[in-house]
Amino acid sequence: MDQLLDFSPNFGTDTLLLLPVLVALEAVLSADNAIALAAIAQGLQDSTLQRRALNIGLVFAYILRMSLILTATWVANYWQFELAGALYLLWLVFQYFTSGVKEGEENAHHGPRFNSLWQAIPVIAVTDLAFSLDSVTTAIAVSKETWLILVGATIGIVALRFMAGLFIRWLAEFTHLEDAGYITVAFVGLRLLLRVINDSLVPPEWLMLSAIALTFLWGFSQRKDEADSNSIQAKLPDTEGLDTKIAAPEVSEAAESPVETKN
Repeated sequence: MDQLLDFSPNFGTDTLLLLPVLVALEAVLSADNAIALAAIAQGLQDSTLQRRALNIGLVFAYILRMSLILTATWVANYWQFELAGALYLLWLVFQYFTSGVKEGEENAHHGPRFNSLWQAIPVIAVTDLAFSLDSVTTAIAVSKETWLILVGATIGIVALRFMAGLFIRWLAEFTHLEDAGYITVAFVGLRLLLRVINDSLVPPEWLMLSAIALTFLWGFSQRKDEADSNSIQAKLPDTEGLDTKIAAPEVSEAAESPVETKN
């Protein structure tokens, strides 16, 4: 990044070079955020309500994210914010992977369910804020120009809305994608927690992104129609056993007929 900025001859070129970098950074760091928000929106049964929850929720998320950027220097001095964000994300993961077991349902993994639109909106906004604690810190490390970070975050949250819409459709198609989404949420929560405990324990960014990429590959590894087909095939009765049972009475009747003839 320093070499890129040294190459540019003036401030205008710096801005043109930095802005796409910040937008790309927002897009990469928001992939796990997008799937988490899509999974949360699925708590509403109606697809129209899901889109509306994302639209309104991300408006509030945008306001919270801008506020975080403007106060980032102050927020960075208080580790309690990162601890709260880490605990909130880990609580979401815990709730997701344990709620099905408590209810005794056949499918043990499902996200929170909402009875109304306004129950989902705060969860979407707060979840985006918790994710932003990590991405905003990274953006500030790239550039000290606050207005430039605000522009990058604005474009990034618009891209986040479209990505979340795509993930909502993909969640209905792929068997493991929702599980993969919540696993990446756990990665981000653990990363924030490690930053609170000791910065030296935080894994490098490339390792974090690699783990998320591998988790996404697993999430896209199986379509739901394939899983349903395999499940139906497993439940089909053994046809060879049925043939044996059907043939047995015929043999029995043939064995009884000579006895009746002798009488």
